[in-house]
Amino acid sequence: MNPQAKLIFATSLVLGSTITISSNHWITAWTGLEINTLAILPLISKSHHPRAIEAATKYFLVQAAASTLILFSSMTNAWYTGQWDITQMTHPIACLTLTAALAIKLGLAPFHFWFPEVLQGSTLTIGLLLSTAMKLPPIALLYMTSPSLNQTLLTSMALLSAALGGWVGLNQTQTRKILAFSSISHLGWMTIIIAYNPKLTLLNFYLYTIMTAAVFLALNTIKALKLSTLMTSYTKTPLLSATLLLTLLSLAGLPPFTGFLPKWLIIQELTKQDMAIVATTISLLSLLGLFFYLRLAYCATITLPPHTTNHMKQWHTDKPTSVLVAILTTLSLTLLPLSPMLLSAI
Repeated sequence: MNPQAKLIFATSLVLGSTITISSNHWITAWTGLEINTLAILPLISKSHHPRAIEAATKYFLVQAAASTLILFSSMTNAWYTGQWDITQMTHPIACLTLTAALAIKLGLAPFHFWFPEVLQGSTLTIGLLLSTAMKLPPIALLYMTSPSLNQTLLTSMALLSAALGGWVGLNQTQTRKILAFSSISHLGWMTIIIAYNPKLTLLNFYLYTIMTAAVFLALNTIKALKLSTLMTSYTKTPLLSATLLLTLLSLAGLPPFTGFLPKWLIIQELTKQDMAIVATTISLLSLLGLFFYLRLAYCATITLPPHTTNHMKQWHTDKPTSVLVAILTTLSLTLLPLSPMLLSAI
């Protein structure tokens, strides 16, 4: 793909997200989502591999269905209330349809089946875009409409996402699929608090974006698509592998790393809302995700493969690690002491 085409698609991604985030009218928000979808499709399928074409087709069909549901819900609300304003979503059927549509867009359970398959057919760089930047417009719409949505339905989908994201990710050996189920689990944490403290959801999303970007870019530097490749990465880039270990523990939510901050604040807020049972349940479900994070960390740093691998083990390379990886991993590990300042900001 030539640089001009890449520039057009990247500009379209930024433009589509900006239109959706800054719009007050449902038609302009829908237009931004469609621009985003059409811009990411050539990037997914640029390798011309059958898996990439399959991933692009699945992504197009799912996103088109979700966009149609968003348009249908906004038209239903406008039919009954005469309002096209995003914040004036009041009709119950329209709210229910919109919740389902945004869940499909984000990949929340039980509408999560497309996301791991699409991520598996994409490169690590495009997988990073799908896991972070492409989720920002639906998260923004969820943020703007959160007072009108059904809290019980959101809580149920959040608990189901945390459970499935952790449970199904246990037996995966592909790093992209593991990160896809990790994303589904984190979306459960974001969704469960959206009705009570929407700003906390945005803080969680920003910190999740930093940590996920650090992991994706580190794996892209190592060229690790499978756990068996990750096992031999320590001999090639020991410092990056050690940093990846700590970043994965931060993504799992272990103190004293950055990933502990959003979970701590969400549990605190749920307890204030007299939802101690829900807070306990989602905390226990996050232990499932902790298992495969530890598995990734174990493969990356602590062990060497117990069997003979099919490829030669690589020794240290002279290629320097990207500055962006260094910045993101540092932020992923050291933002917890800034929690008083972050709390005052929200």
